[in-house]
Amino acid sequence: MQLEQQESLSEQIASHISEQIICGELVEGERIQEIRIAKALDVSRGSVREALLLVERTHLIHIYPRRGAIVTEMSAQQVRALFDTSAMLLGYQVQRMSETWRSHEAQCLQQLSLDLVNLIEQGHSEKFYDSVFKHLALQHDMVANPYIMKFYQELLPSIRRSYFLALNTSKRELQEAFELFKLVIDAILIRKSQQAALFMEDFCRHLRNLVLESLTRMKQIELAWARRSRR
Repeated sequence: MQLEQQESLSEQIASHISEQIICGELVEGERIQEIRIAKALDVSRGSVREALLLVERTHLIHIYPRRGAIVTEMSAQQVRALFDTSAMLLGYQVQRMSETWRSHEAQCLQQLSLDLVNLIEQGHSEKFYDSVFKHLALQHDMVANPYIMKFYQELLPSIRRSYFLALNTSKRELQEAFELFKLVIDAILIRKSQQAALFMEDFCRHLRNLVLESLTRMKQIELAWARRSRR
């Protein structure tokens, strides 16, 4: 991996580790091997330890005394908790956006809607959800609440990890997700703050259900392989 200079070294390492967890290269319960990462990136173990502290803030790992960093579990209970929390945070955010947007920000939302249509046509599920959640993460000026935005930024990697499980869903389900989020955008643009929050909850609930269905299928496959290996 070629490390770049825009971020600090520990932040770049943290991003590298986070992406491995999000895409499933590092799985739940797996111990993060500091030496392997340090060698692969040609960095010191001290830099890796600093990076792991940053990753822990995003809830992708937990650091245990004498055991090191372990990738956190992805259970149905945790997925529900994650999306319940995300719905509350994002509901507040879109409420604030509907109250504060200016003309150039409205244009950005309209462009986002057009971009999402193109991503659906191309079948880019990951880019679709990335566009939605990363766009919301950039609205510091409209939300004007640094505490809410910081909390959301720390949840975003876990959100991405969860919807990575649902990337094989059908185009119809992706279209349904767009229609729900389009309601959010429309409510923001007509300054219906309460409606925007309710539609955002619907969007989060729809994605949560897709993730839970994918998680159930994945666990069933893992169980079937475990049973076969014991024969």
